[in-house]
Amino acid sequence: MRVTLAQIDVSSDSVAENVGHATTAVEDAAAEGADLVVLPELFNVGYFSFDRYAREAEALDGETLSRIRDIAADNGVAVLAGSIVEDLEMSADSGFDVPADDGLANTAVFFDRDGERRAVYRKHHLFGYDSAESQLLEPGETVPTVDFEGFTIGVTTCYDLRFPELYRHLADEGVTLTLVPSAWPYPRVEHWELFGRARAVENQLYVAAANGVGQFEDAELLGRSTVYDPWGTTLASADDHPALVTATLDPTRVEQVREEFPALADRRTDWS
Repeated sequence: MRVTLAQIDVSSDSVAENVGHATTAVEDAAAEGADLVVLPELFNVGYFSFDRYAREAEALDGETLSRIRDIAADNGVAVLAGSIVEDLEMSADSGFDVPADDGLANTAVFFDRDGERRAVYRKHHLFGYDSAESQLLEPGETVPTVDFEGFTIGVTTCYDLRFPELYRHLADEGVTLTLVPSAWPYPRVEHWELFGRARAVENQLYVAAANGVGQFEDAELLGRSTVYDPWGTTLASADDHPALVTATLDPTRVEQVREEFPALADRRTDWS
């Protein structure tokens, strides 16, 4: 399977422009043979545009996700719509459980090649330190998986990378590829590179982390979107400029690594 991380320029200036970058990236990736395209976290509004969250919030069938759904179907490519700010009250009748009756969530949606909405993941770990994210958003409650092209795919978002127990849960659920839409800023380059590789190595699965690039008033996204294999080897990566980062993944590689180095079988959970 060919997976492409769409490292697009995300700004606070224009939702329409950001969505335009996203749709162009999906079309270009599909033309180059991608089976799955992953967009960054809050690719439409921009993660650090906290004052616009409520104003730009949408339902699951809102304008942004409808546009991505149509682009996926028109190009015959699956898309993880990195995330948007979701209005939970507006999504109450979407067919997907919501974590609260109202409020906002950081929500990623997996669309299949025909535009079918297969999974909805709402970011579980909201940034601490009294950040605007933890004040404005509701955390997710479910961890869905999707079977696609021989992989069982899970989704986590950005800050989730710092919480290994979430990834171990995904591994226990049979996940072989984790997609990580992100808005990771400077200066935490070392953390970004460490956590993605560590989650791949310790769970012996693929990790595909799609970051954005762009300058905000108080932050700059560092790019460096990367695909790691189950051994922690970098298969494809980028610098801090817009790019399509593509790697070919082999679903048998996960089983091979786990058989050759069966660390997961040696795990102990009895700590008494």
